[in-house]
Amino acid sequence: MELNLNDNVALVTASSSGLGKGSARALAAEGVSVLINGRDEEKLAAVAQKLSEETGAKVLPVQGDIKERETMAKLVNTAVDKFGKLDHIVTSAGGPASGSTLETSEKDWYDGFDMMVMSVFRLVKKAAPYLRDGGGTIVNITSRSVKEALDSLVLSNSIRMSVIGLEKTLSRELAPEVRVNSVLPGPHHTPRIDGLIEQSLERGEFEDRQAALESWTGNVPLGRIGDPDKLGSLVAFLSSEKASFINGAAIPVDGGSSRSNL
Repeated sequence: MELNLNDNVALVTASSSGLGKGSARALAAEGVSVLINGRDEEKLAAVAQKLSEETGAKVLPVQGDIKERETMAKLVNTAVDKFGKLDHIVTSAGGPASGSTLETSEKDWYDGFDMMVMSVFRLVKKAAPYLRDGGGTIVNITSRSVKEALDSLVLSNSIRMSVIGLEKTLSRELAPEVRVNSVLPGPHHTPRIDGLIEQSLERGEFEDRQAALESWTGNVPLGRIGDPDKLGSLVAFLSSEKASFINGAAIPVDGGSSRSNL
């Protein structure tokens, strides 16, 4: 499907790996100039070069921790300075610490809120004037945990719901110039899944890595975990005029694993 995104400009946070990287790749493949972001400057530069070579698009790496207020201003200012405008933002973030409620600390909660919620608020507040000028879009990558609480993921279950509340509010406040939507991934081939598997093994929840991996795929009716690049294709679609009447939606991408009716 031709999405007609040529000459657009997008900013994707936490995009040196995982779902953010998959989204950046999909947008770049559609001819979008993309600013990508991550904490590891060397890794980020390598990803930018690879994506540019694969797609022929301009891919600009900008290092920064999304938990820090200054990072969001730097990302938006750099995108506008280098590309002359900003049409789309995609908010991604590494997941918070896993564990049950009583295993988490106050610091875990504050760090998780800064990473997953305040990063979105700060970025949107800085980017909104530019998005409104061009009739832009915002796509938030969250998790299926906003629909159905997952074991040993109390921070994700609790904090990510704030992103959905913010998204739904923004979808009304920024309309009609800007559309705002979210995607709710289930398990995908990302470093996040690898990290959660290692943490569950350390807690003694599984006998080995294979058993831990099967716990992620066993409840997926399609019998596999997802591909970040395929999720990226949905993000690119939601950023395009083909999705011009989709606003305020939260779309599960989980292979049917959630048992929630809504």
